[in-house]
Amino acid sequence: MSLPIWTPSPRRLAQANLRRFMAAHRDYDSLWRWSVEERDEFWASVWRFCGVKASSAWEAVTEPCAGLRQVRWFPGAKLNYAENLLRYKDDEPAIIAWNESGERRELSHKQLQDQVSRLAQSLRSSGVVAGDRIAGYMPNIPETVVAMLAAASIGAIWSSCSTDFGVQGVLDRFGQIQPKVLFSACGVKYNGKPVDTLPRLAQIAHALSGLKLTVVVTPNNANPDLKPLGRALRYRDYIAMQEPHAMEYAQLGFEHPLAILYSSGTTGLPKCIVHSAGGTLLQHLKEHVLHTDVKPTSRVFYNTTCGWMMWNWLVSALATGATIVLYDGSPLHPRNTMLWDMAATERVTVFGTSAKYLALIEKEGLAPRETHDLSALRTILSTGSPLLPETFDYVYGKVHSDVHLASISGGTDIVSCFALGNPVAPVYRGELQTRGLGMNVDVYDENGHSVRGRKGELVCHPPFPSMPLQFWNDPGEEKYGAAYFSHYPGVWRHGDWAELTEHGGLIISGRSDTTLNPGGVRIGTAEIYRQVEQLPEVLESLAVGREVDGDTEVVLFVKLRAGAELTEEVEAQIRRQIRNGASPHHVPKRIIHAPDFPRTVSGKLSEIAVRDMIHGRAVKNANALANPESLEFFARLELTS
Repeated sequence: MSLPIWTPSPRRLAQANLRRFMAAHRDYDSLWRWSVEERDEFWASVWRFCGVKASSAWEAVTEPCAGLRQVRWFPGAKLNYAENLLRYKDDEPAIIAWNESGERRELSHKQLQDQVSRLAQSLRSSGVVAGDRIAGYMPNIPETVVAMLAAASIGAIWSSCSTDFGVQGVLDRFGQIQPKVLFSACGVKYNGKPVDTLPRLAQIAHALSGLKLTVVVTPNNANPDLKPLGRALRYRDYIAMQEPHAMEYAQLGFEHPLAILYSSGTTGLPKCIVHSAGGTLLQHLKEHVLHTDVKPTSRVFYNTTCGWMMWNWLVSALATGATIVLYDGSPLHPRNTMLWDMAATERVTVFGTSAKYLALIEKEGLAPRETHDLSALRTILSTGSPLLPETFDYVYGKVHSDVHLASISGGTDIVSCFALGNPVAPVYRGELQTRGLGMNVDVYDENGHSVRGRKGELVCHPPFPSMPLQFWNDPGEEKYGAAYFSHYPGVWRHGDWAELTEHGGLIISGRSDTTLNPGGVRIGTAEIYRQVEQLPEVLESLAVGREVDGDTEVVLFVKLRAGAELTEEVEAQIRRQIRNGASPHHVPKRIIHAPDFPRTVSGKLSEIAVRDMIHGRAVKNANALANPESLEFFARLELTS
């Protein structure tokens, strides 16, 4: 059995929230088994331990119901998501916000509640009622949090898109849900380049037939012309219409809709995934309090846009009394240490990012532990793609030697995680530490049999509270069923290629729908990336399967460091690295230098888009990509047999 790369100290163990929660269990494995075998008792315990605030008690934890969700959760309970996040009313910071221009803003818990109160009153005066959709085409700034909480306080349904999206990408999403009010900003800045979003916003506003009002966040000294938008107001004028007073929170059922999130949309129109207020709140509290050890004194940061589920996850940390830290803009501009400058200045305790970011700063030669005071940092979270074993070495060697490094994995589909960190257990190199409490996660082979120590499909036995309520405009659950339950009837198939380890952890090798199959051997793309991206010349890689004569050949695209060339020597080195580090089956048939790769707005590479392009198939929804222009290279590519 391999040795851990990090073990929590006795002091950490004694102070951990999870240690108090598991007092009646001898170890985490015992706790996890109880959490899935005694499902109702477990979720009731989470409710009590995390102090969920409700105006009416639940009659039962679950009761059977028809449909894919199988049960109703906490029938009889009445609560409000925003009320749980705004329970603190002191002068301690609730939100600290930075951007790439060096601007810093801070809102206390009291100031945040006052702003939410004023905006909620204005929304009510505009006719917003429970069930209405409120949309945000917004950067990651405090006003976005205020707008979401104001909507939730009324019982309206929040939905947001990243400002990376073009007009059609926004309409593909908001056009399906028909928001009554749209929040936006008049401009954004990324990588030093300002972008005027008003021309885009005008097209969007006029195309949304149910839209009654557009509210625009503008700089304090700016007064842009909003007439082209139709009925529109500046955010500061709209919120100033009311004086703050005691909050009014609509008391609604546990399963009242809270938010609509979207699938990536790379295979057609994005699916509109409806999540419940109670399910989101309870699941996030479990993940923050038990799996991440967030406390009221914590400062929690995640590098995310408002179009990624991690933004929703971050905002929920307010329910613990913690300070959330927002960052808007490029994490590498105007200098590649921006996020570490912020982490050191603000005494960040939980630092969340992507595996790609950590791999990139490693190649940039950053050593934050040598250049920044990170003594407050306790936890680093990574998601978006599998965290390579070598990146674990980098984090402990160059970032922080005594930090809980948790590679986590879940998705927009559940607005939460299947696999998470365990703050009272060792960290093993290359592994996600544990299956989430209350999440009956398993790995199945092609016949639906549970397997250990070998790769298969990541599945989860329902029900669990953060399952989507529904897909918007899917009354017969046909799309819902096809998305998750068509492969193994009654069992959620998530689409990840995974393996359960001897430590009770997980290794995820990529998406199962992009699993390669040369010569009948199934290979996860992450197994190739792990080897290739160790080479100094390679910044990033993307592998796809090309169908040739009834078989699959692996085609590897590489993005190289500035000044590097894909010479015969470099090609040979790549093949040798893959053969020695993985297997001969993993060695690609072709290696091609590409200038860039298509990626979603959350930064994930779109292997499916590249696979479609090299087979001459149209990408069904290029508008879902942050950089659709990158497809031109693959469209021009001519591959001969």
